[in-house]
Amino acid sequence: MKKTSSFNKVLQYATPYTSKLFFVGFWALFLAIVAALRPLLLNLTIDNYFISAKKETNSIQQQFESFMHYFFEGNTSKENLELLVVIMFVILLLEVIAQFYFVYMASWLGQDIVKDIREKLFTHLSRFKMKYFDNEPVGKLITRCVSDMENIASIFSQGLFMIVSDVLKMLIVLGFMLIINWKITCIVLLIMPVILLATNIFNRKMKVAFNEVRNEVANLNTFIQERLTGMKIVQLFNREKIELEKFKEINEKHNKAWLKNILYNSIFFPIADIISSITLGLVVYFGALFILNGDTQTSVGQLISFNMYIAMLYNPLRQIADKFNVMQMGIVAADRVFEVMETNVEVQDFGTIQAKKLKGNIQLENVHFSYIAGEEIVKGISLQVEHGKTVAIVGATGAGKSTIINLINRFYEIDSGTISIDEIPVHNYTLSSLRKEIAIVLQDVFLFADTILNNITLFDSSISEEKVQDAAKKIGIHDFIMSLPNGYHYDVKERGVMLSSGQRQLIAFLRAYISNPSILILDEATSSIDSHAEELLQKATQTLTKDRTSIIIAHRLTTIINADKIIVMDKGKIVEQGTHDDLLQISNGFYKKLYDSQFVTEI
Repeated sequence: MKKTSSFNKVLQYATPYTSKLFFVGFWALFLAIVAALRPLLLNLTIDNYFISAKKETNSIQQQFESFMHYFFEGNTSKENLELLVVIMFVILLLEVIAQFYFVYMASWLGQDIVKDIREKLFTHLSRFKMKYFDNEPVGKLITRCVSDMENIASIFSQGLFMIVSDVLKMLIVLGFMLIINWKITCIVLLIMPVILLATNIFNRKMKVAFNEVRNEVANLNTFIQERLTGMKIVQLFNREKIELEKFKEINEKHNKAWLKNILYNSIFFPIADIISSITLGLVVYFGALFILNGDTQTSVGQLISFNMYIAMLYNPLRQIADKFNVMQMGIVAADRVFEVMETNVEVQDFGTIQAKKLKGNIQLENVHFSYIAGEEIVKGISLQVEHGKTVAIVGATGAGKSTIINLINRFYEIDSGTISIDEIPVHNYTLSSLRKEIAIVLQDVFLFADTILNNITLFDSSISEEKVQDAAKKIGIHDFIMSLPNGYHYDVKERGVMLSSGQRQLIAFLRAYISNPSILILDEATSSIDSHAEELLQKATQTLTKDRTSIIIAHRLTTIINADKIIVMDKGKIVEQGTHDDLLQISNGFYKKLYDSQFVTEI
């Protein structure tokens, strides 16, 4: 099956805007016609009011002029000259109005189309598996959503419709030139293949150049985004000079890509100017010869009008080449955007059961999972978490603890086995309802650059500020929030940098509590915080886990001593499970070693 080009895919998004397309086409045609009338009116003015003893001919032009003479009552009075000048002014005014509406409607249409594509891209990205974001640089995706989108918009605002308008103008101009004087027009047409060939070569070269430019822009965005995000590490380890050298290398590649683009422009446009000047010279030369040899179909007014027509014919060719540059950049950007949009890594959401007020009985049966094929992280795990119970999972780094909660939420798809909640496989639930019933508090809390209130409610209009305050009081963090400037309306800035790690954790606990989940998961939520914050978090944890199925992944064993069951993992397998007291009784056991090592260290 033939693959649809990115250009055609972009055009498909214009289907809902057929009325705007019609008006853009109308103004493009109207603009071409009124623009071509100006030189003709100038021709008539010069031949009828400035050149005396005009000879009678039977040319098509003379027939048109006879009509004009009839309109002006067959004389050359000053009043009719003034009237002709007024008509020329009106034509010019109409051209300005047509130009305005054409450009405005084309740009408006382009922005509407890009708005639709951008929304579809963002929706598509929000459904991707976490594995995709593990492998793709954030800077690259930002480039696709922002700068590439603007380049797609330019296909309409500065590319396609401008080219259509220019082609219409050229065809109408050629028609007028043939009507006025076909001999001189033939001279112009003999030169046109040269500039058309040059334009074709230029466009092919520019497509390759623009593709290289977009690659380097994506690399540049990725590098800058990562370094700005990790600036603390860069400065902490005195990496400024090293990172600067890396940046210079990437920036140099970006510069060279653009210089290639500039080189092609620098070659093409002077060539186009030379060809235009040669054509004009030939027209003047042969036109003068025709007049001197007594050719009655050639006049001075025609030569002057042809001077304007050649500019109107060749300038669009030059501009078309320039607009093809814009088109090429837009199409290359569209290639990249549609590559992401056609990437099929969405979490499959074929479930039909709504997960509402789950009991929270979780069961894993012989679950296998690998991030990379052939490298299993979870190796045949089976476990059960009963309704209302608190289960803790402990183990060394890389044992597969966090992977378990990612699989329960279906951030990743298991390789084999079954994960069930309330005896129903998780893939039978609709994805949105399943995740609504599960709340997770991570070790690395992410807060948006907004108020505390909005970070808690996540713009859910059904959650009032009073409800948030009541919840904060129940888990014991209301006083902490009210101690901040503006309280619940305190702006935490990007990633919550205005708060300490412990304070961010408290906000995350409140965000989880306010959603009233059936299942609560705490992933290292109490690690790396001060004692005061830990005290608040312990109280919040007790409130959150009460009568609710809870899974706690913990590094500090003191936080999970009272768990109903403790699962000990090592290298992707469950090696021990039981209560805290039961596990301590296992001689030389994994849990006992972990417990002893922590308490020995603390002593």
